[in-house]
Amino acid sequence: MSSIENTASNPSSSVFALFSPKLLPATLMLGGGVTLYAVESYITATIAPSIVRDIGGLELFAWMTTLFVAAGVLGSITVATRPKGMGLRAVYVAAAITFGVGSLICAVAPLMPVLLVGRAVQGYGAGMLSGLAYAFIRFVYPEVLWRKASTLYAAIWGVATVLGPTLGGLFAAGGAWREAFIVLVPLTVIMALSARWLLPAVADDRSDTRTPLIQIGLLLAAVLFVNIASTVEHGSYTVLLIAASIVLVATMVAIERKSDTRLLPYGAAMLGNPISRLYLTMFMAMMVLTSDIYIPYFLQTLHDVTPLVSGYLVALVALGWTVAALLSASFSGKQAAIAIIAGCILETAATASLIPVLATATPFDAVARFAPAVVAMFLMGFGVGLGWAHLVTKVIGITRRTEQDKASAAISMTQSLGGAFGAALAGVIANGAGLTHPGGIAGGLSAATWLYALMAIPGLIAIVLSFTIRPASA
Repeated sequence: MSSIENTASNPSSSVFALFSPKLLPATLMLGGGVTLYAVESYITATIAPSIVRDIGGLELFAWMTTLFVAAGVLGSITVATRPKGMGLRAVYVAAAITFGVGSLICAVAPLMPVLLVGRAVQGYGAGMLSGLAYAFIRFVYPEVLWRKASTLYAAIWGVATVLGPTLGGLFAAGGAWREAFIVLVPLTVIMALSARWLLPAVADDRSDTRTPLIQIGLLLAAVLFVNIASTVEHGSYTVLLIAASIVLVATMVAIERKSDTRLLPYGAAMLGNPISRLYLTMFMAMMVLTSDIYIPYFLQTLHDVTPLVSGYLVALVALGWTVAALLSASFSGKQAAIAIIAGCILETAATASLIPVLATATPFDAVARFAPAVVAMFLMGFGVGLGWAHLVTKVIGITRRTEQDKASAAISMTQSLGGAFGAALAGVIANGAGLTHPGGIAGGLSAATWLYALMAIPGLIAIVLSFTIRPASA
């Protein structure tokens, strides 16, 4: 097995060691893949109105995101279920080319259905690139840097929350939404061509390469249902779709427990196993964090904050994630375990604190009035960032070597699923609490109160789970 790890002697434990001459090429390639996935998610959300105005298809508006997310989950699964003997480097090349092809289809799409095909192809490639970043960690970096690499990937998602909408706004302002896709094509070509020289060739050490088609089908259906649930207007349909999603996921977990052909690493479907609790903690943390999607609405409707300012205020969530990830990068052992617990507590407390902060009709016309909101939003992201890299490192560290590709792919999958279910649940709560009926100030006050009260519950579950994570597995 060829690995950059073998060439790195006495590596520094600093995050800057990822950018040392020997590791820089691989860091750029893997970090670049995560960046494409993260930034593109936010760019397209920003330019979507421009796309609809140009080529129509308003009735299919939500599917631009739905197909991208669902295909991304399938892409991350592909990293672990690829054909036997296919190395990770070959998967990277295929992923970069797939993402580029999808971007090209989007750029030339004359109608919305064609663009949706491109978004699905894009999402599939992006999902593979994101999953590969975690799959390559153990081959590219010495173990002392695994946590630092995970920190870097977490920080990229935080930065993308600000960078993506900014870039998307620039393209949308000039009516150049096609250019937002076309600029990605040469970049992906460069990435595909560079992979042979900048990424190590590693042996395929998986013991089981059979494809769990039933579990994949159930999971994809659940993702589609929950994404559709976040877009439908009738509350009863939304509840039914989410309930169906939960049933599908439960069925998938039940099959995982008994099947010899698994989608997840051994033990991930059994709550008594530590790796199951690690994934579940990640899932709950992402669910809670996704409740921030309604913050701009509450800021604008209840507190007279301009759209531009509200956008930058919500970016504090991403800033908090990035700052915490960098601050906790050097933690290990008991420190890492404490960081996970403290992170879950901070995120949950910050979410609940948004009730008195946002559920008022007071204009934020002075620093003293919006300062509590600033602190709460920052701490939401800070809590997740404080423990995320340590959860990732623990997953990779306790998984059997022959199943580490599955474990790595499941990290990206868990992140996407948590976001999808969180967005759908937030929509159900907000709409059920009166966001649209009666709407206005009264509806906003009720929705803000119920949303952040109920979305703190998954955070409480994450806190309980975090106390079961043993420092010895760090």
